[in-house]
Amino acid sequence: MIFIAGASGFIGGHLVDHLLRRGEKIRALVRSAGADERFTRSGIQTVVGDITQPETLKGVLSPDDLVIHLVGIIEEKGPATFQQVHVRGTTNLVAEAKQAGVRHFFYQSALGADLNSWSGYLRTKAEAEEAVKAGGLSHTIFRPSLIIGPWDGFTKKILDMLKISPVLPVPGDGKARFQPVYVKDWLRCIQAVIESPGAYRGTFDIGGPEHLTYQEIVEMLAQVSGHTRMSVNIPMGLMRFAARAAGLLPTPPVTLDQLRLLEQDNITAPDAVRRSFGFDPLPLRDALKEFLA
Repeated sequence: MIFIAGASGFIGGHLVDHLLRRGEKIRALVRSAGADERFTRSGIQTVVGDITQPETLKGVLSPDDLVIHLVGIIEEKGPATFQQVHVRGTTNLVAEAKQAGVRHFFYQSALGADLNSWSGYLRTKAEAEEAVKAGGLSHTIFRPSLIIGPWDGFTKKILDMLKISPVLPVPGDGKARFQPVYVKDWLRCIQAVIESPGAYRGTFDIGGPEHLTYQEIVEMLAQVSGHTRMSVNIPMGLMRFAARAAGLLPTPPVTLDQLRLLEQDNITAPDAVRRSFGFDPLPLRDALKEFLA
């Protein structure tokens, strides 16, 4: 049985569809009964629980489970802080997995995760990794760069902006490098783990075959989507001021933490996927052409 925490998110949704096509048995953790009728209609077992509330996790796992932990947030909202979700939530799920004696535990971290990072997001991802390692379970940790594909938040934000803006705004100098990876290639990587978990113990960087600047990425997205615009670099100081003001909104378009992430490289070796999983991931332009079509 494959147990998924975070099945309702972008990555989780793609993984669920992938596993259903392969006829896998799935059990999904949901936060409330009837939260996702699509699961029950598809024959997926659901259990109600919340990784930030350890008492709700009692008895949800079995020894034959392969646990896939995808729960994560990119911005803090009220009680849903990076510390609460990434660190405490992961610690709780690892403790329950250890109690149940599950056969393997997978955790989705992030490229650049670092215990000494200034970024709350990256620091708590690293702390969550440590919780997984300390659990003593057979485990796999993925550290992906930006994952793109149908329904991803990054692409959607850029496309929504392009529909209304006469220019392509780029925060700062846009020179920080990223390594976007197509969600279909991420699925190929995790499928390898599912088929042979013992062969993929440890931590793996996941990235596409190219190092691209943020400006190159958004300009390519504009071109492929047919919304070619002149790019305009906006001083980061002005962007930070706007982000502080937007922080008063219920759902700010960008946070200070996210802006700072656009000022540093987020890359690994271009052949990281080939070396670990034996295939070459799709270049960004080809991936965009495929899923934007």
